[in-house]
Amino acid sequence: MKTTLAGLKKGQKAIITDLNIDAVPLKLLEMGCLPGNTVELLQVAPLGDPIYINVNESHVAIRLETAAQIDVEFLTDTR
Repeated sequence: MKTTLAGLKKGQKAIITDLNIDAVPLKLLEMGCLPGNTVELLQVAPLGDPIYINVNESHVAIRLETAAQIDVEFLTDTR
Protein backbone atom coordinates (compact mmCIF):
# COMPACT_ATOMS: atom_id res chain seq x y z
CA MET A 1 0.00 0.00 0.00
CA LYS A 2 1.40 3.41 -0.96
CA THR A 3 1.07 6.65 0.92
CA THR A 4 3.24 9.60 1.87
CA LEU A 5 5.54 9.88 4.85
CA ALA A 6 2.95 12.17 6.46
CA GLY A 7 0.48 9.25 6.44
CA LEU A 8 2.56 6.92 8.62
CA LYS A 9 1.51 6.14 12.17
CA LYS A 10 3.91 5.91 15.11
CA GLY A 11 6.05 2.78 14.85
CA GLN A 12 5.33 2.09 11.17
CA LYS A 13 8.19 1.43 8.78
CA ALA A 14 8.19 2.08 5.06
CA ILE A 15 10.47 2.30 2.06
CA ILE A 16 10.81 5.61 0.27
CA THR A 17 9.64 5.10 -3.31
CA ASP A 18 9.67 8.64 -4.73
CA LEU A 19 9.90 12.27 -3.68
CA ASN A 20 9.39 15.76 -5.01
CA ILE A 21 13.01 16.83 -5.44
CA ASP A 22 12.02 20.52 -5.54
CA ALA A 23 10.09 20.40 -2.24
CA VAL A 24 12.47 18.30 -0.13
CA PRO A 25 15.41 20.21 1.40
CA LEU A 26 18.89 19.22 0.26
CA LYS A 27 19.87 18.47 3.87
CA LEU A 28 17.29 15.65 4.02
CA LEU A 29 18.60 14.18 0.78
CA GLU A 30 22.15 14.32 2.11
CA MET A 31 21.05 12.50 5.28
CA GLY A 32 19.74 9.61 3.19
CA CYS A 33 16.10 10.49 2.61
CA LEU A 34 16.26 8.91 -0.84
CA PRO A 35 14.26 6.30 -2.76
CA GLY A 36 15.07 2.77 -1.61
CA ASN A 37 15.90 3.71 2.00
CA THR A 38 13.84 2.57 4.97
CA VAL A 39 12.14 5.14 7.17
CA GLU A 40 10.38 4.70 10.53
CA LEU A 41 8.07 7.16 12.27
CA LEU A 42 9.34 7.45 15.84
CA GLN A 43 7.30 10.28 17.33
CA VAL A 44 4.70 12.92 16.51
CA ALA A 45 4.72 16.34 18.19
CA PRO A 46 1.77 17.07 20.50
CA LEU A 47 0.06 19.28 17.92
CA GLY A 48 0.86 16.86 15.07
CA ASP A 49 3.67 18.81 13.44
CA PRO A 50 6.61 18.16 13.14
CA ILE A 51 7.19 14.41 13.01
CA TYR A 52 10.33 12.64 14.21
CA ILE A 53 11.69 9.93 11.90
CA ASN A 54 14.59 7.50 11.64
CA VAL A 55 16.07 7.38 8.15
CA ASN A 56 19.44 5.87 7.29
CA GLU A 57 20.24 5.59 11.04
CA SER A 58 19.70 9.34 11.49
CA HIS A 59 16.95 10.78 13.67
CA VAL A 60 15.35 13.76 11.97
CA ALA A 61 12.41 16.06 12.73
CA ILE A 62 10.56 17.23 9.61
CA ARG A 63 7.43 19.24 8.97
CA LEU A 64 4.29 17.53 7.70
CA GLU A 65 4.38 19.82 4.67
CA THR A 66 7.72 18.26 3.68
CA ALA A 67 6.71 14.72 4.68
CA ALA A 68 3.73 14.95 2.32
CA GLN A 69 6.17 15.30 -0.60
CA ILE A 70 7.81 11.92 0.11
CA ASP A 71 6.04 8.82 -1.24
CA VAL A 72 6.49 5.59 0.72
CA GLU A 73 5.35 1.98 0.62
CA PHE A 74 4.59 0.25 3.94
CA LEU A 75 6.93 -2.46 5.24
CA THR A 76 5.02 -3.34 8.41
CA ASP A 77 1.75 -2.23 9.87
CA THR A 78 1.90 -1.92 13.67
CA ARG A 79 -1.54 -0.41 14.23
